[in-house]
Parts: sequence; C-alpha cells; structure tokens
Amino acid sequence: MKRFFIFVVCMALVTISLAQPTQPKYITEALKLYDSGKYFEAMPKMEEAYNKMTNKGKSITEKGSMAYKLADCYRKLEQYDKAAQWYGSSIELKFYDVDPKVYYYHGEMLRMSGELKKAKESYTNYKNKRGKDASIDVEALISSCSEQADIHDKEARFDVKVEDKLNSKEFDMAPFFSEKKETQFYFGTQREGVINPQRDPITGEKFMDIWVADFDAKGDFVAAKSIDNNNIINTKDNEGTAILDKKGKTLYFTRCPSQPKQNLGCEIWSADKSGEEWENVREINLKGALKKQINDKKDSTFLSAEEISIGHPCLTTDGMMLIFASNMPGGYGGKDLWYIKYDKKAKGWDTMQVFNMGPSINTAGNELFPSLSADDSLLFFASDGHPGVGGLDIFKSSIQGAKTAPEKTWGKPQNLLKPINSASNDYALTIRKDLKSGYFTSERSNPKNRTYTPDIYSFTTPPVNYDLQVMVHEIGDKSKKIVDAKVTVTEKNGLTWEGLTNNGEKGTKRGFTDKWADRKSDKSRPRYINGGYDYEIKAAKARYFPMIKPAVITTKGPNGEGILEQSKSFVVEIQLIPIELRTPEIRYPLDKWSFVDDNTIKSTDSLQFLVDLLKNNPEIIIELYSHTDARDTELHNQALSENRAKAVYNYLVSQDPKNACRVIPFGKGESEPAKYTDEKGEEQTLNEAYINQFKADKAKFEALHQLNRRTTVKIVMEPGTDIPKTFDYNEPCNPDANYFKYTDPLPR
Repeated sequence: MKRFFIFVVCMALVTISLAQPTQPKYITEALKLYDSGKYFEAMPKMEEAYNKMTNKGKSITEKGSMAYKLADCYRKLEQYDKAAQWYGSSIELKFYDVDPKVYYYHGEMLRMSGELKKAKESYTNYKNKRGKDASIDVEALISSCSEQADIHDKEARFDVKVEDKLNSKEFDMAPFFSEKKETQFYFGTQREGVINPQRDPITGEKFMDIWVADFDAKGDFVAAKSIDNNNIINTKDNEGTAILDKKGKTLYFTRCPSQPKQNLGCEIWSADKSGEEWENVREINLKGALKKQINDKKDSTFLSAEEISIGHPCLTTDGMMLIFASNMPGGYGGKDLWYIKYDKKAKGWDTMQVFNMGPSINTAGNELFPSLSADDSLLFFASDGHPGVGGLDIFKSSIQGAKTAPEKTWGKPQNLLKPINSASNDYALTIRKDLKSGYFTSERSNPKNRTYTPDIYSFTTPPVNYDLQVMVHEIGDKSKKIVDAKVTVTEKNGLTWEGLTNNGEKGTKRGFTDKWADRKSDKSRPRYINGGYDYEIKAAKARYFPMIKPAVITTKGPNGEGILEQSKSFVVEIQLIPIELRTPEIRYPLDKWSFVDDNTIKSTDSLQFLVDLLKNNPEIIIELYSHTDARDTELHNQALSENRAKAVYNYLVSQDPKNACRVIPFGKGESEPAKYTDEKGEEQTLNEAYINQFKADKAKFEALHQLNRRTTVKIVMEPGTDIPKTFDYNEPCNPDANYFKYTDPLPR
C-alpha cells in the first residue's frame, strides 16, 4: 500500500534544493536521495544532516527546510505521528515564513493521528499565513475536526479479530474473495517466498506479490501460496490489490514498476486464466488519455504521464465498469476514485474517457481501495479526507437509484466507525454476499506486528438480540406482582403473541408463543421480537381493569427507519388497577372529618397516593366511599360520612383543579361496616354487636371502631357515573366549581 502512496516529488521542493549555494556533502547526499523519491533511504541521511546543521543566521532556513522534507518522507510513508513531529520542528525553526503549507501538513498529520484540537490550531495558523492562496478549503478542514471528534468515540456493531494464522511478519493486505463459495481469497503479501526479496528504496519494505489463501468450512485459515507458478503476474515489481471478474477468468491487479533512478507510477494490469495457469498479461493503459490531456493542456502538475499512479481496481458484477484510484489531474485533490466503461463493440475498455466518481465520494484528501458488495449496491472505500477516526478510514456509500443505471450515483459516505476503523490506517475491505462478515486491512498494532505493518483482519456482525421482559404489578406498589396475568405482544401489522407471567420470577414474562397455532401440528411455537417493528404490549387479568393505552416499544432504527442495530433488553413495566383498589388507609377521629395523621396512621400519605394515581392515570375516574362507626344516630352518621367524603374530594381538587371532574364522593354512613380478620384467621364484620364484645378491653374496642372510620376508593375507567343529589353538586365536571361545603353542625 505504501508503494502506491508514493508519487512524484513536487517541483517546488526540488527548486528549493537546487537554489541553495554549495553545501556540505552530508546535505547534498541526503537531498539527492530525497529528490529521487528514495524516501526510506533518505530519512536517516536527512536526520543526520539535520542534527549537524545550526540554528544561526541563514542556516536556520536550511535546517527548517530539512525538517520539512524529512516530515514529508514520513508523511508519504504514512507514519503520521513522526511526520507531525518533524513538521513541528520545521515550524519551530520558522519555516512557515518560507512555505506556510508547513502548518497545513502539520494539521493534516495531527488530524490523522487523532489530535484534533492541535490540528485546528495548525489549520488556523495556515489560514492566517497563507496570503492569497485559496487552493485549500481550510474552513472545511477546521469543521471536519469537529465532525471527526463526534465520530471518534462512536462504535458500530462489529466483532473484529486479527487473522494470526494467516498474517506474516511482513505486509499482508487487500484481500478479496476469489470464488463463489467465499472459502478462498487473493491478497497482497511481502512474506518469505515472494519473487523479489529485496527492499524497496522508496518505502524500505519488501516487494509485494499476490497470493491465495484457502479456508475451511469454519472459516479457519488452511494454507497460502502464490497464485502464479510461472512468474508472469508476480514479478520483481510490486503487485497487489487485485479483483477477479464474475466468471473468475480475468484478473485485474495493480503493478508498480521499480526502475533504477526512475519514479514510475503504478498501473492496472490484467491476466486471463486458463485452467490453473495465467496467460495474456497486459497493461490496461489508462494513461493513454492522460498523455494526450497533459500534452494538450500543458499541465505542469506532473513531470510526465508515466509518473501518475493508477491502481486498486474494482469491477462491477456485470463487468461494465472498472473503478480505480489515481492521482491523475482533474480530480478534487490527492488521490480520487475514477472509473472507465467497457465498450462492447470494441470488446475492450474505453480508456480515452475517464470519469471521476464526483464530490460525494472524493475529497481534497485521498480516496483509495474501492470495493463493491456482491449486488453492487454498496461501495466501500478508504479515505483520509472524510471525517474519520484517524489515518485512512473505511467508508460505505449506497447506490442511488437503479443499480442497472448507466450512470451510477452514490449517497453520502458513512464511516464504518470503530472497531473496524482505528487511529491507524484501515482500508481494503471485502464483504461476503450476506453483508454480515468479511475481511479488511489495518495497520494498527497487535501482539504479532508493530504499528504501520498492514495485517488482515476479519469482521463479523453479531446477531442483534432483542430481549423483552414484561413485569406486571398492581398500581402504586411494585411489590404486589401479578402472577398469571396474560401478556399480549402485537406487531403493528396484526401478528399477536401471548404468554402468562410466571411464579418463578413473580409477575414477569420473557418468552412468548404465537396466538395462532401452527396449522399443521396445531402446536404453539416460540416467537421472538424482530428488528424493524413497532410493538404494543398489554397485560390483563380477571378482577383488574383492562389497559386503555398499551405500552409501546420499537426495534426500528433512528427516525423510524431500518432496524435498531444494537442488541437491547426491553424491560416493560405494566401497572394494572384492581377493580377493588386497596388504597392506603384514610382515617378520621371520632365524630370529625379531619384526617388522622400521627405516628400510628399517616392519612396524608394515603391522600398523596390518590393524587399520584390521578396524575399518572389521566383516563380514570374514582369514587370515594366514606364511612363512620355506629356511635350516633343514622342521620348524624350519614351527614358525617358525607363530610368526610367531601374532605377527601376537596383535598384532591386543591392539588389539581382538573380532579373536580374525576372524583365522585359518596357518604355511606354506618351502613357498611368494615371487614376484619381476627386472631383465629376468621373474617368478621365490624358491626356494633361484634365490637361491643370488647368493651372491657378499651384499647381494642377503640381500635375496632377506628377501622370503621375510613374512606375507600373505587375506580371507574370511563366518565358517566351519577353524583348523589344529597351533595348538591351542580357542576360536577367544572374545574372552576366551588369546593363542597360541609354540613355543620351535624344533625342529631
């Protein structure tokens, strides 16, 4: 991959070198290597020269220039952190007065290393120093740092592992599936056994060949070997980043020639397969149009068409479009993705018409390593121009419109995020037909290899598990679990599943079965919630009011589109209201309608329970039934009970005026004595005859009478209950109506 990153030396830098007066030999030797593009060999010589140079007078400019070029070497070899250090050294020597772009490159290296705050500072300094040069959109770069910061901490749902059995100590990269069963892929490697074991003077790395790796049915690596027994594809040059056509008969691959004293660009080649051998190896000659373009326009950006690099072929399934990466002129900056079309009449590629993939894909940075899903609907590529985690990141873009359209357009690229992307370079993704797993290349460090050494990683999309747990209890009291409540889950399209809460988890339901039995076996079958749906959940049981509004969950993605791509456990809490609601006690002193609120009975807590009940359940109406003991006349006790009901009503309306429409008070006098369970566990009715048995036990006698001085609550789910005329309630549903007036004095 690094060999493909190396392009021509900028003429401006060469001019700076040539314009210097007579220099010491250690400087001229270092610059000669640099100017010839032998960056790996140049770096130690340049660092040695830098350390010998002084910071005084005019020498400070020369030393700043040396630091700048040394940083340039590290940048071209993708060692971004070291490049940032040397650009920083150049800035300290005030080389920005000679070339303000030192700030730009410094910002770029910091951004690729994930140091976004410092990158912003360098971009801002470049903007302030660059003068009239507006060739770089600095504002967009500053903005991209903020976007990158948003991306940096996000993660996607992938499991990633390094393929230790496959990878060597050298470069292993750019895998792609080479047959339909997806148990074999081609990849580039520098491992022992390549044709040319020498070191490339540009990168310092070995030369690369194309090999094939076999995997068993479980996906475990079995063996790897060269794809070429006759050395006609793999040569002494760099070969890699390849793709096969759909029939597996034609291979397209990148070849980067290595000629002494020449910096020749890469090109795309092809070869035909005959049995187990390869033949008819030929250059696609994409530079034919470029030569004419450069000559016609006298473009001085490049010394010659030969020095333009073209590589990373990607073929559509129908074989009619070849996508590739190149630094050819006419792009958006750096290396862009381009494509050519197959001419059926001419039975060959139309290399005279080259098309750019456009600004939705390409940026001022580098776009490389394109690949397509099996159905051509997704384009994957690497970029350091779009906001990312660091270095090259892998992006995907969805095709817009028909896949068969002659001119394909692509949507906004999406960063695949961590863990596929890292602070290092990540690129060359190939994905299986199911779109759930595949392989990619990363230069992140791992136990086997250092940072900057490309290794092949695999990724899988773990299954999304949605677990639904429904907990059913009585309203206002989570400890009162409702066992054997029927829980019904309904998709918005009408499919319904149901089950019962169980004893094991006390009112909890996890699994569900189809409400509709299997037609063949007449047996229920288990069902699970799926991605991309809205679900309504209800619970029901005898002696409880039915739910009016169901609980709702969704497994749809953001904005209700697609599916929720993260596993999630849904816990739905449902509160059912008993038809006979046992509210906390509201008690009264003897012959009074004020509330008992002391260390023994907290009637205010009971009243607050009713306030919350009405607030949290706006659809319900409650009826109040207030009672007395039997120690006075029936007429007196009836009026007293009505006053007690009015007191509760007035309190609830004081908390929320809307409660005037939702609370109906009744006075029951002494007509309905309370029930009581005695010491023997037998239920007793607390009428006068029973209570009078305990006159000798004054405390118990009073306690039993106290149980009768109470207010109970009944819930009515819908409005419409008549209000007793005895209450003189003229406007029962007017929140502005006056509170009830008490009957005082009470009749005897």
